[in-house]
Amino acid sequence: MASITNLEKVTDTVSQPTQTPGMDRKIEKRGIGKRNKMIVGVLGAALIAYLTLGQMFQGRSMTVNGQRLSIATVKAGTFEDFIPLRGRVAPLKTVYLDAVQGGRIEEILLEDGALITVGQPIIRLSNSDLQLSVMSTESRVMEQLNAMRDQELRLEQNRLGHKRTLVDLNYNIRKLSRDLSRQKELFDKGHISLAEYEDFVDQVQYYKETRDVTLESQSSDEKLMASQLQFFQSKTIAMEENLAFARKSLDELNVRAPVAGKLSGFDLEIGQNITRGTRIGQIDNPDSFKLVANIDEFYLGRVDLEQPVALTHNGKPYLLNVAKIYPDVKNGQFEVDLHFNGEMPTGIRRGQTIQAKLTLGDANQARLIPKGNFLQETGGQWLFVMNAEGTEALRREVRLGRRNNEFVEVLEGLDAGEKVIVSSYSTFEEMDRVQLSQ
Repeated sequence: MASITNLEKVTDTVSQPTQTPGMDRKIEKRGIGKRNKMIVGVLGAALIAYLTLGQMFQGRSMTVNGQRLSIATVKAGTFEDFIPLRGRVAPLKTVYLDAVQGGRIEEILLEDGALITVGQPIIRLSNSDLQLSVMSTESRVMEQLNAMRDQELRLEQNRLGHKRTLVDLNYNIRKLSRDLSRQKELFDKGHISLAEYEDFVDQVQYYKETRDVTLESQSSDEKLMASQLQFFQSKTIAMEENLAFARKSLDELNVRAPVAGKLSGFDLEIGQNITRGTRIGQIDNPDSFKLVANIDEFYLGRVDLEQPVALTHNGKPYLLNVAKIYPDVKNGQFEVDLHFNGEMPTGIRRGQTIQAKLTLGDANQARLIPKGNFLQETGGQWLFVMNAEGTEALRREVRLGRRNNEFVEVLEGLDAGEKVIVSSYSTFEEMDRVQLSQ
């Protein structure tokens, strides 16, 4: 640009004629400088276009301070398929205490952490509404029971009445039968008339027919009575059960321990009102424990029941296995229960944390890269691979496999000896090329 300016100055000097007297017309200078400017502009635009097209073909690029990146080498080695766990000691069996009936706490009989036995009282509640309801239920049930017992008494009296009637009829029939035989002898000898003899015959026949009717009535009444008595008995049983349930509801105001163990999570105050179903504490087995661990959701498909877990406590090894898997993922993790396979460590307490190792598969030879923060941005589908000079890194599609707490298994896309960026890609995640500056 400086040379072009000087050229313009020289041109202006040459083109300027020497003014002579009598000549006052101004001579215009030629346009050589404007053409040179146009040429320079075209060359500049071409240079900008070249740089722009170069960036387009090379992809999006960004310069990053290399000292802030973690770079690792792909190497061949033995991949141990396990994940470390941080297990929390929890009781093996826990029974939760919920208030079956609501009410006001009148008395607290135990403290948190106490060892309790089956049926031992824990708290005593009061509930005036429940007490009045139970008293009303008792009154109604007693009235209905008394009414049914009156019906049973009347049915029994009716049965006894039929029985007495049959006794009288049989007695009269036997007596008249004897009289009839004597009257027949008298009639045969002519001591009584035929009319008198036939009166005795009719009386005997009347009592016999009356007995038949009474027997038929008794049979019908007994069938009806049996049905009614069965109905009364079943209804009586139901009412007595209702009465027992009402009394049990009243007794449930006295909360008792359903199992033996150690009371925990128990924080109540006298005078506090609690509603039905409120959790008031729990009873733990003080001698048996399990471990509860949270595992990254990446391993959800690889964790299965009965998988082995190992830990070392106070220098002694112990074995566990996966007993239960909770598939609900919360904050990127799911929960598992680990049960001891045989002997448990001594001296452990609820809430204590213990390091363990969950074995997912057998160890084998593989290409490995260190586990890093890049996995959070890429999901293991791509990463930045360094060139041979170590001056830049290019984005490359890869396929990664299993992970443990130190390494990630490389399945495709990388060879042993190549170098990759394993630190976070958050600042250049959208780039295709990363230039490293010193």
